[in-house]
Amino acid sequence: MTVERAEEHLEQQGTIRKRTVCVVGHKNPDTDSICSAIAYAYLKSRTDDSCSYVAARAGQVSAETQYVLDYFKMEQPLFLDNIGTRVKDMEIREVPGVRSHISVKNAWTLMRGQNVFTLPITDEEDHLHGLITINDIAKSYMEEHDSSIVSTARTPYRNILETLEAQMVVGDVDDYFEKGKVVIAVANPDVMENYIEEHDMVILGNRYESQLCAIEMNAGCLVVCLGAPVSRTIQHMARDRGCKVIVTPLDTYEVARLINQSMPVDFFMKKENLISFRLTDYTDEIREVMSKKRYRDFPILDKQGCYVGMISRRNLLGVRKRAVILVDHNEITQAVDNVQDSEILEIIDHHRIGSLETMAPVYFRNQPVGCTATIVAQMYQEKGVPVPPSIAGLLCGAILSDTLMFRSPTCTEADRSEARVLAETAGIQCEDFARKMFAAGSSLRGRTPEEIFYQDFKTFDIGDHKLGIGQVTSMSQGELGEIKSRMGPFLEKACREHGLDMILFMLTNIIEESTEMLCYGQDCAELVESAFPPAKVADNAAVVPGVVSRKKQVVPALMWAISRSSEV
Repeated sequence: MTVERAEEHLEQQGTIRKRTVCVVGHKNPDTDSICSAIAYAYLKSRTDDSCSYVAARAGQVSAETQYVLDYFKMEQPLFLDNIGTRVKDMEIREVPGVRSHISVKNAWTLMRGQNVFTLPITDEEDHLHGLITINDIAKSYMEEHDSSIVSTARTPYRNILETLEAQMVVGDVDDYFEKGKVVIAVANPDVMENYIEEHDMVILGNRYESQLCAIEMNAGCLVVCLGAPVSRTIQHMARDRGCKVIVTPLDTYEVARLINQSMPVDFFMKKENLISFRLTDYTDEIREVMSKKRYRDFPILDKQGCYVGMISRRNLLGVRKRAVILVDHNEITQAVDNVQDSEILEIIDHHRIGSLETMAPVYFRNQPVGCTATIVAQMYQEKGVPVPPSIAGLLCGAILSDTLMFRSPTCTEADRSEARVLAETAGIQCEDFARKMFAAGSSLRGRTPEEIFYQDFKTFDIGDHKLGIGQVTSMSQGELGEIKSRMGPFLEKACREHGLDMILFMLTNIIEESTEMLCYGQDCAELVESAFPPAKVADNAAVVPGVVSRKKQVVPALMWAISRSSEV
């Protein structure tokens, strides 16, 4: 399940009231990244009830990590591939939808009352059928001079009665005016005969002769102004001829001015090529669309396609950023997509301080230990929160993984000490569990080169160079040799897809504490030889004894070699 789907589920259940904070590790997460996210989200949930803390992952779980999760009966964190703000994080104006049959006058009144410029037209199930704007209404009033437009719009008589504050004396209020034109009878009956046609709507006063003439000319409707009484004879004749009779208290001028406003909004609304957004759309995606379309407002739909409200470009300025806590990384190239558009609350890490910048000060805890899980375990003690056995198992597994069972040069006494305490709580033996965990992780049969490559891959900006470094560990040299034969041809493709200058892939033998370095890219072989003397690159590979840590041994050595070459 994704974080978005989990949030939607909570919203549907009506239980989401707190701000959701995602605790997430880096892309292509390793065991430390996944387990530290779970453990720290649990700790935050026990020490801060102002927010809802959710463990997340920015990539697929490796076989090694899955073994740890399965062993301690823990679920994978929710998947989060983008932490950017979404439409649902914006202030959405809840402008109610209206039906397509309401009059233009009614629509105008609603706009004035709600102080909006656009009305959504929806059906009973809130499906969006169109939009009408103030500009549309202005055009209907200022630019329409066709006397037949009221019938062309198939105007409901209910709209006419409402607009003219009228009553229907003869006829069915549920009918539609759909034939004829609107005329004003101001001339003598002998002149009226020349311009009144069948089905016309005739606006007139209380003159009996004019009313009689209009009926005899087969008018479709009489609109009698100033509330003048209509004789029984006229009503009887109108009923016999199928002519409707409406009485309004307004005068002829007011009726002529308002009659067009009785037309249904359906006739003027925009129906085709509507631009709408979904609640889950990301704001960086809709921003460009909004900038190119000069509409004032845009309708928002939910997952089922039902209308929920309106937004404008102005709402982009006040969007509430999504909150995130980063664990086991602080490089923007390793972080979940759009992290720069989120509100970073905390960073818990054990790597070098990288390129990530924040808009405001944050809680940043960075310690020179072998594993982020070690720092998280220390924080449990500092907060006085007991570590549950399952969480203790995850943290211990992460430490054993990141320190290569205490063999990595990054391993400190703090790592060893925390791991032993956590192992006791979890009911496991460090060495035995580590061997089983590494064996599960190094079983790569049936996996594609791409799956193997991305299970632990990171990119780094070092000087003017953009490098990618992947790593796979195993206790079997035979398995590493088999992986080497499959990974070599893949490096060129990976380098090209990521736009990298160079790419390295570490085949690390845990038992022998040695790494064979596969390399690709211009000057990559020279860089490896300069960074790891006396290693020699042959057939795009070099054996580097004693090197097992990407963080503490490989990246610093490459940085030193690159800086040295630039000085020369």
